[in-house]
Amino acid sequence: MKNGPNRDVLDFTKEDPWRIFRIMAEFVDSFEEMSKIGPAVTVFGSARTPYTDLWYKKAEQLGGLLVKNGYAAISGGGPGIMEAVNKGAFEAGGVSVGLNIELPQEQKPNPYMNRLLNFRYFFIRKVCFVKYASGFVMFPGGFGTLDEFFESITLIQTERIVHFPVVLMGRDYWNGLVEWLDERVRAAKLIGPGDLELFHIAEEPQEAVDFIMARDRARQEALRQM
Repeated sequence: MKNGPNRDVLDFTKEDPWRIFRIMAEFVDSFEEMSKIGPAVTVFGSARTPYTDLWYKKAEQLGGLLVKNGYAAISGGGPGIMEAVNKGAFEAGGVSVGLNIELPQEQKPNPYMNRLLNFRYFFIRKVCFVKYASGFVMFPGGFGTLDEFFESITLIQTERIVHFPVVLMGRDYWNGLVEWLDERVRAAKLIGPGDLELFHIAEEPQEAVDFIMARDRARQEALRQM
């Protein structure tokens, strides 16, 4: 037991009780800050999207439209699409939120935020993306964007959260995935007949905002009638 992997495992697990306190502190701090921002929409997309790209420009436009319609804009706080939506919200004079994550190759926060939270733990950050959002908008992105997309529709499908609007931006980008889900996953009865209605595909920022606002109004009306 003096050397080898067993010793390493024991040393690592001894830290678990103290890790719980760090997790609790991060939950408390982030919940306290996020509870102050009001209605918000979380936007996802690639960190690799350059500022010259059409989707960068559309994400920037979306950020401005969200502010114009009374929403804060939440992003992951980094470059690419995250920077674009923060920039649009920031320059429109609204609340621009970044939930930055500490990584081995450190993600540098973009300069267009007036609310910045730094996270050590991915899962706490993901809770904040969902808990304080009236809707999600997914721009073209990689594994991280796909992860957030599938997690959100899984939570909605299983009724673990209130059904809020999820918008995919760009038919050309997303149609192949949707066709695969329809022809393979739904055809094999691995998801329900209506599960592909859990999200909406849009092409323009205004269409995404209109969809979110319509669903938001319908949800508020349903809550009033309860």
